[in-house]
Amino acid sequence: MHIYGGVFAFEDGSEMRSRSKLTPTTFLVTVNILVYIYTSVVGGNFIQTSSSILIQLGQFNINVLNGEYWQLLTSIFVHVDIVHLALNMLFLIIFGLRAEELFTTEEYFSVYMLSGLSGSLLTLFLMSPYTLSAGASGAIFGMYGAGIIYMRKTFGQSIVGALLYAFMLLMLSTGAGVNIVAHFGGLAAGLIIGYALAKSRRDVFWIENY
Repeated sequence: MHIYGGVFAFEDGSEMRSRSKLTPTTFLVTVNILVYIYTSVVGGNFIQTSSSILIQLGQFNINVLNGEYWQLLTSIFVHVDIVHLALNMLFLIIFGLRAEELFTTEEYFSVYMLSGLSGSLLTLFLMSPYTLSAGASGAIFGMYGAGIIYMRKTFGQSIVGALLYAFMLLMLSTGAGVNIVAHFGGLAAGLIIGYALAKSRRDVFWIENY
């Protein structure tokens, strides 16, 4: 039996869908919203996260270099303001629901966390020590990258198209105040992980008829 997201697939080709409402995507969206509520209450502002909270829980490179390594991970769940949170959660739902159909729960969370961590590490190594960064964008870009390259590789299509789509999305995300380095780091990690997963089980797929 193979387990892909909410689908249980047996060797004879039959399948049974999990009826659990707590999917990996809804779990992550819930966690991000709860973290935002917490930072809003502590900071006293629901519209925008206070700079003191961002310095404590976001990724302030100088703090990481001084030993606060946990910021590489906590920053993935902290958002700058309500619009930042809303947009990231929208894209997490879009790309996350697709990823649930492709990966196991363990693979899903691995893609998310490793992509987010890759974005944080690239931000640490390539940007100023006084850079202050926060948000799930790197992890979400990784989810997109893993999904698109996995589908193209699994069904025997050229991965060049996946790379082009990924590059276009990356370019569309540029703008003032946007950490393009974290986006690139997360996207690159997702592409690598998605490709590796597809290659490891390239003969394990089926087509559902409706």
